Amino acid sequence: MESPLLAVLLLVGLAIGCAVGSAYARARRGWADYQTVKKTVPTARRGAWLLIRGVAVKAAVIGLLLFGAVAYAAVGSDDETAGPAPSPSSTQSEPAHR
Repeated sequence: MESPLLAVLLLVGLAIGCAVGSAYARARRGWADYQTVKKTVPTARRGAWLLIRGVAVKAAVIGLLLFGAVAYAAVGSDDETAGPAPSPSSTQSEPAHR
């Protein structure tokens, strides 16, 4: 009677051991992955800030160019060769003389 009981206890022990061992391996792998990513975060953060700074500089340059274009359009040009614009006049049609 001891032999079947020992066999059952051995199988239960093996099942629990396999479950605990796989959980331990998964936890170790997760911890190693976490440490690897943790080391790369400062580099990635620095790269992200460089990209953000580049976009901000480009947006500022575009904004200044747009501001300058609007200011130039508001002031007008110094070119007076076109002369005054003709004013609209209404023409009255006269009856034909015979």
